[in-house]
Amino acid sequence: MGDATVTISDRGAGRILAGHSWVYRTDVLDAKQAEPGVLVRVQDRRRRYLGQALYSSKSQIALRLLTRERRAFDREFLAERIASAARHRELVAAGAGACRIVSSEGDLLPSLVIDRYGDCYVIQTLSQGMERLKSSVVEILLERFSPRCIIERNDSPVRALEDLPETKGVIAGEEAGEVIAEDNGVRFAYDLLGGQKTGGYLDQRENRAAAVEYTRGRLLDCFTYAGGFALTLARRADSVLGLDSSADALAAARRNQDLNGLANIEWREANCFDYLKSADQSGERFDTVVLDPPAFARHKSDLEGALRGYKELNLRALKILNPGGFLITCSCSYHVSEAEFLETVASAALDAHRSVQVAERRTQSRDHPIVLTVPETHYLKCLILRVAE
Repeated sequence: MGDATVTISDRGAGRILAGHSWVYRTDVLDAKQAEPGVLVRVQDRRRRYLGQALYSSKSQIALRLLTRERRAFDREFLAERIASAARHRELVAAGAGACRIVSSEGDLLPSLVIDRYGDCYVIQTLSQGMERLKSSVVEILLERFSPRCIIERNDSPVRALEDLPETKGVIAGEEAGEVIAEDNGVRFAYDLLGGQKTGGYLDQRENRAAAVEYTRGRLLDCFTYAGGFALTLARRADSVLGLDSSADALAAARRNQDLNGLANIEWREANCFDYLKSADQSGERFDTVVLDPPAFARHKSDLEGALRGYKELNLRALKILNPGGFLITCSCSYHVSEAEFLETVASAALDAHRSVQVAERRTQSRDHPIVLTVPETHYLKCLILRVAE
């Protein structure tokens, strides 16, 4: 247990008692004993013990709760948490070539991300406190998993909020280079030092698998990035058109296509909004459309514009779907709730004059756990919709 004690307001205590793991700076009454990134004892104004947390001297999230227990959160406790998270992946991600091993608050290890790509591990330590624990995390991974390499992808802008530098590189083992891992029967090449996030988008693995069942005919995959949906669904489609505005992303998609020997995919560099509008106006039609855009609302102030963007995308996609066709549409914007996303897509369906049936309502893959009392852990929404004939 940390030597320093931080006293918080009744509102902050209420958040902890309601099951949340964050306490904001405005609810910190006394943190004079706490140094940046230390493990602290948390108490309310009446000095009642509330738990142990990582303290940040810079972020608006001043405290990230690790445990309500009185047992010291030491290296052994940290190792147990990582081991527990890894055991859960043996259940929910069995056979996955790449998956998330630790998902921050979702695994009761706030601001720590650990992803596995084959026999290589990528970590992110996104707070002052977790940065202090980084060497212990690396030691635990080496002891438990004997990875070929461990890479840190601490090049996230989030670290600036903690007054931490952006860094990336190999911190244990050999240089990784390209890592090839198989998921849903498809081989993907990952660039762990240069790819998006920690190398790829692992949270859509189960949604891609689910979408296979509904795929048919001519497929359009918008915002394809490295071809995750396009490649997974190609074996069920007659033809696939994958769109992205990034030439680098499409180069990665072509590399993945070559790995899988798929001949029925065409890649095109394009603005997806512009393409959908043009396709609608020219009378192009598809049997399956995938919309998996980047986050439109990175901040709460972006919400109104994000909803307009989602409506425009879904409106255009629904217009170019043949009767009986399927739309797989996603939002990874945390600030757009599931209810708001559903309402927006419903509004798009009305304006498109299409009757739409919900085949499935889905979320992120189960290796990105959602904690019921921490709504921030639920960010990905995925709808599989059928246009009625």
